[in-house]
Amino acid sequence: MKLSGARVLVAGATGVLGGAIVTELADRGARVALAGRDPSRLAQAASAYAHAPTARFDAYDPESCARAVRETSVALGGLDAVVVAFGAVAFGAVEDVGDEVAEHLMAVNYLAPAAFFRAALDTLGPGSAIAAVTGVVAERAQPGMADYSASKAALRSWLDAVRRERRSTGVRVLEIRPGHLDTGFAQRPVAGTAPPLPKGGDPHEVAAAVAEALAADAELLRTRPDATPVVERRAR
Repeated sequence: MKLSGARVLVAGATGVLGGAIVTELADRGARVALAGRDPSRLAQAASAYAHAPTARFDAYDPESCARAVRETSVALGGLDAVVVAFGAVAFGAVEDVGDEVAEHLMAVNYLAPAAFFRAALDTLGPGSAIAAVTGVVAERAQPGMADYSASKAALRSWLDAVRRERRSTGVRVLEIRPGHLDTGFAQRPVAGTAPPLPKGGDPHEVAAAVAEALAADAELLRTRPDATPVVERRAR
């Protein structure tokens, strides 16, 4: 994908990683649209980008996710990529987390991204892309994070299937699978308390790698144990 002039919606644009992705894409000439939940934070984030359209959504409301795609697509005259960079986390043993929290995690981490992408796939053509942040837990579930890991694994599986469905159409599917990042995300759980975690990777380095991965039509972005981003042409 040629990033200069590309029309890209970033959902979760008010977060640390989402905001860094927006900045990276805009710096490379993309026309960005920002989607987020909090109207004041969304307006503040968008103020740095002239004429960038915005859309509000609630990750617990799939229709609002689809509406954000439609609104920003109209505003930009179409979309070339949709990047999802939001989520929720919870910590604790399975008997402590409970069904309500597990349902919330599945809704936010899997069903909401899928709602964004279903709406986008109706209009995306050859050379376009969808991209979502899963995380290393999507392939290596962690104790004390069973429901969070399961929700991210569900998204990873969904992306894998869609990739195979769409590969012949020229629509790329990028999975962003980093390890722990220094975003403060783990300090804002919907339940439980984060265990001791290693020093997180730099979200700005990952954001730069996301832009490179989109430009290269790559299918996977992961990080090494030292938190260095690695872009892979084919997912595995």
